[in-house]
Amino acid sequence: MRILITGADGQLGRDLLDCLDGRVPDGGRRCALLGPEGARPGVDHEVLGTDIGNMPVDDRDAVLTTFTDFRPDLVLHGGALTAVDRCETEADLAFAVNGVGTRHVAEAAALVGAHMVYVSTDYVFDGTSDRPYREWDSPCPTSVYGASKLAGERECRPGSTIVRTSWVCGAHGANMVVTALRLASESQGELRFVDDQHGSPTFTADLAPAIVTLGLDRRPGLFHVTNSGATTWWGFVRAVLAEAGADPERVQPITTAELDPPRPAPRPANSVLDNMALRLSGLPALPDWQDGLARLVRALRAPSTPA
Repeated sequence: MRILITGADGQLGRDLLDCLDGRVPDGGRRCALLGPEGARPGVDHEVLGTDIGNMPVDDRDAVLTTFTDFRPDLVLHGGALTAVDRCETEADLAFAVNGVGTRHVAEAAALVGAHMVYVSTDYVFDGTSDRPYREWDSPCPTSVYGASKLAGERECRPGSTIVRTSWVCGAHGANMVVTALRLASESQGELRFVDDQHGSPTFTADLAPAIVTLGLDRRPGLFHVTNSGATTWWGFVRAVLAEAGADPERVQPITTAELDPPRPAPRPANSVLDNMALRLSGLPALPDWQDGLARLVRALRAPSTPA
């Protein structure tokens, strides 16, 4: 099978490439459920990784040329502008990449008959729900980033797979785990994180095999896919420090209103996603977020693992 990945240089893209090559991603357990019985990752899959350097998704000609040359059977579309605050000040760029760029990928996938998996976000919700969000709840983004990713969802053709996820962390990119470890090593002082934003940390080493599974099975529709359980940013950073052998009591809770300076883009107060469609489809839940965190911290602290 020919598989094309967008955003292949990012933290999720790197782990998707590992899975499809038969390797366990850094911080992962194993790559199970990788499609039809008998398929051998790294042998039966020919994979093309693309990113802004060789196929910017907002360039329609580049996308159509790459697809018609490679003719993939499956597209894993994780490429996006994910800098939430930058999206707020560069709305045209956000919609060009996340909205129109996804239109181009969807058009090209339809042209060559490829199944498409689009990776979306918890930011499509406004965060006011008093329970975890289900796949069938109505989106209502409050940020440009969330609105642009919802635009991308709406560009997907019927029969596509849409995977919403949240609070993504991996061994090969900038994320909260990397930031917390850096801050803890640079200073012995107090660290302040918000305790009124709730979500489910998700680890790319666990997310990537799930995305590959849904893609190879050509499962249509919308799926919420996060690691199990929920916390706040304050609780999460405390857990990061404890896992690294540092003092979690250094982490002090604040409210979003106390952030100084305030963030340009609004964050959902509750972005916990109920993985209902995954559960009702009989597919396994991702491990608890504490388990994923322990594995990621070990991977990041291992001398052989690049940051």
